[in-house]
Amino acid sequence: QVQLVESGGGLVQAGGSLRLSCAASGRGFSSYLMGWFRQAPGKEHEFIGYIAWSSGATVYADSVKGRFTISRDNAKNTVYLQMNGLKPEDTAVYYCASRSTVLSTYDIWGQGTQVTVSS
Repeated sequence: QVQLVESGGGLVQAGGSLRLSCAASGRGFSSYLMGWFRQAPGKEHEFIGYIAWSSGATVYADSVKGRFTISRDNAKNTVYLQMNGLKPEDTAVYYCASRSTVLSTYDIWGQGTQVTVSS
């Protein structure tokens, strides 16, 4: 069974940085791209960005563009979310998710990791 496991969350002061990791494990893992999302208390899931495994192409939401960077290590089946210039409004549970094909939805999700930014 394929699993996605996020790590790297924690408490950081405003202006600080964190790097989240999302490692895929399990036999038969096949993914077209990996996305990052977050959900703050009382709010909807928010799309942050994604990265394509093959090309490394990335897309970011306007709210994080210029501050967050997504990268991947194909050999390790791991993607990263580097977050710089963190703001209190970035406080949320962060999730990674996989899209198996270009036409599929995000069909595998991680369990999430908490990021808390203090002012």
